[in-house]
Amino acid sequence: MRRWHGLDEVPSDWGRSVVTIGVFDGVHRGHQRIVGRAAELARERGLRSVVITFDPHPDEVVRPGTHPPLLASTRRRVELLEELGTDAVIVLPFTLELSRMGPDEFVQSVLVDRLHASHVIVGEDFRFGHRARGDVALLKELGEKYDFTAEGAPLVANGGTISSTYVRSRLDEGDVESAAAALGRPHRVEGVVVRGHQRGRALGFPTANLETQPHMAIPADGVYAGWLLCDSDRYPGFRRPAAISIGTNPTFEGTERTVEAHALDRDDLDLYGEHMAVDFTARIRDTLKFNSVEALIEEMHRDIARTRELTTPDPLAP
Repeated sequence: MRRWHGLDEVPSDWGRSVVTIGVFDGVHRGHQRIVGRAAELARERGLRSVVITFDPHPDEVVRPGTHPPLLASTRRRVELLEELGTDAVIVLPFTLELSRMGPDEFVQSVLVDRLHASHVIVGEDFRFGHRARGDVALLKELGEKYDFTAEGAPLVANGGTISSTYVRSRLDEGDVESAAAALGRPHRVEGVVVRGHQRGRALGFPTANLETQPHMAIPADGVYAGWLLCDSDRYPGFRRPAAISIGTNPTFEGTERTVEAHALDRDDLDLYGEHMAVDFTARIRDTLKFNSVEALIEEMHRDIARTRELTTPDPLAP
């Protein structure tokens, strides 16, 4: 698959293509259906499929400070889109200049001049152009002008409508299982492992303390079962069941919200500075304040036992 950052990286001899456009935050099941249809249609017509996505989130440019928590990093979005069989993904830098393009100018400069669109598939609520003046009906009109067809498709899967807003609402409630059902996979949070207070190690449960990427959607405070992942030179293909804690460590009067993961049966890891990820499988309990360290340790043993139950068998095991 080809990956382009901006229109300038599109080859000058790129032929006609089937294009789909959207932020695709989370690449949930509804997004997957649209992107999959574009890839299938391109194969049927002997063309190539292209997905256009944006970075940063358009709301961050148009209305700074109002954009929603992100369900996936740009890198993760591109990886997920690649898995859907598309031939190319273009990450279009969303700038003030781009936001001020009229619908006709956007279509001509992006879809026609650079990608030579033959057919365009978007979500049925798709908006584009300055002040979001363009909709699917206008896209179809412009398609007649510039020799491409267009359609708006519903973001549905298994008979129900799916939205990124719905996924965020489930994560806000700590309902990672419903979020995973809508995403088609566990929700993932990424970050670099940094040094914390090292209380977990002192208690016999060393944790990877993730400095999460800005604006990421973090599930509600609580303890979760899931997986700790890494694919660095030191830990290629690393994936272990993990008990994941989100919160401020109220037993120790903490104030900073952290995401910490304890890899089951591994106390030999040196993860500082590694880019890691955690996938959330199920919520175990709320974040609690314990009257003593001993009570906390007892509960942590129960958390680990429950995590082991919820991650056995490994769904990705051969």
